[in-house]
Parts: sequence; C-alpha cells; structure tokens
Amino acid sequence: MFNIGDKIVYPMHGAGTIKDIEERNVLGKPEPYYILEMPGQVKVMIPINKADDIGVRNVIDKEKAETVFNVLKHDSTEMSMNWNKRYRDNMDKMKSGDIYEVADVVRNLSFKQKEKGLSTGEKKMLGNAKQILVSELVLAEHASKEEVEDMIENTLCQSFETYKHTSKSDAVHDNIVKKFIPFD
Repeated sequence: MFNIGDKIVYPMHGAGTIKDIEERNVLGKPEPYYILEMPGQVKVMIPINKADDIGVRNVIDKEKAETVFNVLKHDSTEMSMNWNKRYRDNMDKMKSGDIYEVADVVRNLSFKQKEKGLSTGEKKMLGNAKQILVSELVLAEHASKEEVEDMIENTLCQSFETYKHTSKSDAVHDNIVKKFIPFD
C-alpha cells in the first residue's frame, strides 16, 4: 500500500505523486482510489485494490537512474525486421512497467530513427516511451523536465555516434574480407 506523497509509476502513463486517497462509489460499493498527479497537471485515479495487478510501483532511486542511463549508453538490442512484431515486442516492454525495458525501447527506436526513420506508429511509441522515461527520471534525479530530456538526448547521441561508427567500420571490414579472401 502506498501513502499520500509517495512517488509511484503507473505503467504506460509514467510517474507521479499520490496527492490523495479518496473513496468512490462504484456499482453501489465504496472503493478507495489513489489520486495521482502526473506531469502536466494530469490527474489519474487508480483503484487501490488493483494497483499491484496493473503494475504500479515506487519510483526508482538515483542509483537505479544511473543504471537507466547505462542502458541508454549501450548499443541497441536486436529487433525484429517485421514492423508488426517489433511494434508488439516494444509495446510489451512498455506495458511491463520496467523502467529498464522502457529505456531499451527509447534507445532502440531512437537509433532506428537516426538510421532509417520510423513509421508514424513507432514515432508515437517513441514519444510515449520518452515521456514515461522522463517523468520517472525527473523524480529520481530531482531535476527539471528540460534537464532530464537533455541528459537523455545527449546520452543517446553519444551512444549512437559510438556504435554507428563501430558498426560501419565493422561492415566495411567484413565486406573487404569477403571480397579478397575466398571461403569456398
């Protein structure tokens, strides 16, 4: 059970602060709800008895926030070439509520956007994943939204540059080797 003032994460929506606990009449029966204030003055009501089932959890601490940035610093993980499968896999990662999985989606889609571009659906997913990531890191880092967005973007740009150059040089090396050394 969470208390007023706790910082929690509501999967697919991001992080916020419990501002109140209210009882609401649902089908003639009173039920307690967390009143969660999200970034942008958004107010969300979460039934207390279903909070665990839907994956509500505490916001990560500053130490775990560093681990999130480490996820963003690594090369992208393998994604399906099939758009539908890739979309479903990324959606499952986001629905999990695991901040590291959300960071993985942000990194992978950001790299893909820089390399080839994204479909409209994946652009929207990237925007949602970034919003979820930013909302939690703002609370974990005790920083402004702009500061966290800059930190994420800088980390992604540095990582992309590191792995983009490595990948290209490896591809060139592989092509040269295949052209000059017969493997038959």
